[in-house]
Amino acid sequence: MIARIEPGVLSGTIPAIPSKSEAHRALICAALSDTPTRIVCRASSEDIEATLACLDALGARIEIEGGVYTVTPMGRAARAAKPLDCRESGSTLRFLLPVAAARGGARFEGAPRLSKRPLLPLIRALREHGVTVDTDGELPLTVSGQLSAGVFALPGNISSQYITGLLLAAPLLDGTTTIRVAEPIESKPYIALTIDVLHVFGVDAEIVHEDGCTCYTMRARAAYSSPGSFKVGGDWSNAAFWLAAGALSETGVCVEGLSLSSKQADRSILGALSLFGVRVVRTAHSAAAVPDELRGARIDVSSCPDLVPAIAPLAALAEGRTVITGAGRLRLKESDRLASISNALNRIGAHVDVIDDALVFEGVGQLHGGEIDAAADHRIAMMAAIAATRADGPVLIHGAQCTAKSYPDFFEDFAALGGRMEWRV
Repeated sequence: MIARIEPGVLSGTIPAIPSKSEAHRALICAALSDTPTRIVCRASSEDIEATLACLDALGARIEIEGGVYTVTPMGRAARAAKPLDCRESGSTLRFLLPVAAARGGARFEGAPRLSKRPLLPLIRALREHGVTVDTDGELPLTVSGQLSAGVFALPGNISSQYITGLLLAAPLLDGTTTIRVAEPIESKPYIALTIDVLHVFGVDAEIVHEDGCTCYTMRARAAYSSPGSFKVGGDWSNAAFWLAAGALSETGVCVEGLSLSSKQADRSILGALSLFGVRVVRTAHSAAAVPDELRGARIDVSSCPDLVPAIAPLAALAEGRTVITGAGRLRLKESDRLASISNALNRIGAHVDVIDDALVFEGVGQLHGGEIDAAADHRIAMMAAIAATRADGPVLIHGAQCTAKSYPDFFEDFAALGGRMEWRV
């Protein structure tokens, strides 16, 4: 479908949707716990639905009522009775692959595009610890054998999702497990988020820094213990788009339901906005961006690559040059986001170049109407919608329905903040 966006600033207050990153982790921990857990999560997405379906295939029972997921654990280890369909969710696949390996195996399926996202480093680590995987990442794939405890050595410049998957599986193993990750570690805040959620479910990791590595050690058979209930926090990743819109508006945008103490990596949006010269207003449970004169900045996103689509419209319109570095991982997302961002914004008048693993923007005073391909990437579609508010004519976003992957109500909330859009087939 095509979303036609008319120019016009966004302003007002919007509630944050629940964090997809946190929900994935909490649901998996709940399914591995000793007793049922109520997960309070008022909104879902295609990725969360994929994790729910896979947990069901592994034997968990999940009842949903009024934004509350009641998760009954999957019980003792056993090979999954039916395939795990991860759809297009990289998090679902990478988190549950080690878990399934610790429980006797499973067959994984998914959308064709999911096979294109790198998985081999994780598969190699599993193979080194007694697991048989019948492909190098192409789906469908079958995991068999029994994952053994020990030392898992991984470089730090790979997906943090591999490390999260191993952390989730480690308490299920018979021996002490150490995950040794070479520094520097990209997307490290996502690992901290995993450690935080594990702690709530009674599982702790000992963290030691030695010989240029961070070592995460978990004791054998550390039982998951349900906290009874768990409320998923507000999502900084998607809130970042509204805060960027506030920086481009006349009166600003406030997002409520955000924790300033959250371990989510994309809480870094507040620092990024400040570098652009945006005025940021914080409270204990909200954040707001108030417009000011935008200036170019140099921003390292190695720990928060998902922020780039949100801040790209600011970079395109800020006075002077903006250089976004540490963005190499964006090539491995739902699309090659370095290419998708530059292609999309250049089509409506921005000046963006891809240089190695960086994006270089020369600020323009005005964007223009035109047509953008969302590249089947939810964050590119959201970026295009925010950029379109500052165009001098309508912007047509092809494939804009892909926002359902992480934020099904994105365009409804866009309209609630004053955005003008209509759907075309």
